[in-house]
This record gives sequence, structure tokens and C-alpha cells, in this order.
Amino acid sequence: MNGKNALGAVLVVFGGLMVMKFLGIHLGWIVGLLMPFILIGLGVVGVRNDSKVIGSILIVVGGLMLLPKLFGLFSLLLAIVLIVWGVAMFKGKRI
Repeated sequence: MNGKNALGAVLVVFGGLMVMKFLGIHLGWIVGLLMPFILIGLGVVGVRNDSKVIGSILIVVGGLMLLPKLFGLFSLLLAIVLIVWGVAMFKGKRI
């Protein structure tokens, strides 16, 4: 994909999001979820193309943006581990 096609695709996506917002369909949560992954991906591309400082910064910023969104998943995994550990203690088995 050359630069002209990429710019056209970006303009179509932004225009579509603007029309959907006008119609009352809000997709801000999807953009908020995708943005950290986009930054991490751009950081990886930057590191591979010998721009290690900027790529590393983008990876760190994307990771920090992703942490609050994954907090619910981390909490669920912690709860499952605690339940399994408690049940194992009742049964007297070692994990």
C-alpha cells in the first residue's frame, strides 16, 4: 500500500467515525482500546527500523495506556488463583 492509498484509507475511517457519531453511534471505547495496540505496533516497527529510542518510547506509552484497560482481567485472574489456592488448602493438597 503506497502513501496515497494509506491516506485515503485513514480519511475514510475518520469520516466514517464522524458520520457514526452524528447518527448517535459512539465507538470511542473501541478507539480507546485499539490506540495502545497501535502505539505498541508502531513502536515495534520503529525498533526494527533502527529508531530504538522513539520505538521504545512508543512501546512504553502504549503499555502504560493498556494497563488500566487490562486491570479487570488481572483482577479476575487473581481471584481465580486465590479460589484455587483456598480450595487446595481445604483439601490439604500442595499446589
